[in-house]
Amino acid sequence: MLVMKFGGTSVQDAKAIRRVAEIVKGRLAQKPVVLVSAMARVTDQLHTMARAAADDDLESALSLAGAMRERHHAAASQLLPPREYDQFRGALGENFDHLDELLRGISAVGELSPRTTDYVLSFGELLSSAMVAASFTAGGIPASLVDTRECIVTDAQYTRAVPQFSETNQRLAERLHPLLQAGRVPVMGGFIAATSQGVTTTIGRGGSDFSASIVGAALDAEAIEIWTDVDGIKTTDPNLCPQAQRLEQVSFDEAAEMAFFGAKVLHPATMLPAMQKNIPVYVLNSQNPASSGTCVRAHARRASRQITAICAKKNMTIVNVNAGRMLEAHAFLHNVFQVFKQHQISVDTVSTSEVSVSLMVESKLDLAPALADLRAFTDVEVETGKAIVCVIGDNLRGTSGMLARVFGAIREINVRMVSQGASEINIAFVIEEKDVPEAVRRLHKQFIEDAAQAGAAPA
Repeated sequence: MLVMKFGGTSVQDAKAIRRVAEIVKGRLAQKPVVLVSAMARVTDQLHTMARAAADDDLESALSLAGAMRERHHAAASQLLPPREYDQFRGALGENFDHLDELLRGISAVGELSPRTTDYVLSFGELLSSAMVAASFTAGGIPASLVDTRECIVTDAQYTRAVPQFSETNQRLAERLHPLLQAGRVPVMGGFIAATSQGVTTTIGRGGSDFSASIVGAALDAEAIEIWTDVDGIKTTDPNLCPQAQRLEQVSFDEAAEMAFFGAKVLHPATMLPAMQKNIPVYVLNSQNPASSGTCVRAHARRASRQITAICAKKNMTIVNVNAGRMLEAHAFLHNVFQVFKQHQISVDTVSTSEVSVSLMVESKLDLAPALADLRAFTDVEVETGKAIVCVIGDNLRGTSGMLARVFGAIREINVRMVSQGASEINIAFVIEEKDVPEAVRRLHKQFIEDAAQAGAAPA
């Protein structure tokens, strides 16, 4: 059995959906389960119209919804024969009528709660999965539309709900196994789920990858395929370094580090269910299905070079906390991290000394309440415009001279914080955001391009 997930650009219009159908036809013998994201940009547009409605701009919200309605109708009319389109058009119209009513309700109360946000955002995947399933059926693929909210069960942390795996695994097996045994192709929306009481939730932006991994692990899939618009995972961001190379294989640990430190091909949580079941994950290009992409597995075949990839995570802020009034207070670090926990702020990188600690957090977060709590017992300084650069490879912690080689390559660039030792496979450091392109290019040239020229087989 195979799980195939197609991202937003893979289902962005009728042409793209036809391409998806051809890819799925080529894998029918492997009993695929297909998950799809919303059409490209739809999730952002849904969020924009919901915010507009809450901000008393119902006219703009309904205008955006109308344009989205036209886009889906246009795609469906191109995908389906006239009779099938006439049948599908009614269901599509009902969904958009419901969305319009929801936007009017948000406007009436003048508030957009996390629970309502999830409900609005769910329309993207519900619409795309229905259209893809109808297209498959019209094209001769025996598809069955499955509402993911009936299968993936989460808690009630709206906009970032946590799957409840025991109940989820049971529901997925009960719902999908009979369809697969009957030769059907289940088609589901990623990203969406529901509480055990049936209230719609979402599992975070990029969560369609996570959904695919959850389904694959629950059904003991032979493989999970993540179909995107790039030829796999690359050694770095090609927008920063045009010399970036495709990686044929990476380990689960490497891919997780890459995702966490800025690689946008995979959702960071995607790896977890697959890792637990040792299911290989393939990152493939729906616009170039002939490419072999990248295989993510427990133990990747090692390239001759030691460095696998260089990643960068921009839009970061340093929070410098000095013990000051709490000198020799044993609870200093505990109290600092308790504040971040209380405000649910994730910390990316930490550097400590006896009397101070520096923490890296994402700049987009609202830090004001946490900073106020910290200043109640310590001295705080905030620095914006920073970035984390991460060098990922095999056994970096145990390699003599690796730090010297890394920082020798960027000797003219000022480094603020360094993290090595917590992980065997990465060295992370903090620099000014403006220095990221130069740092990435220099590191890539020394550790990947020059290594290939010296005789190391390119990955």
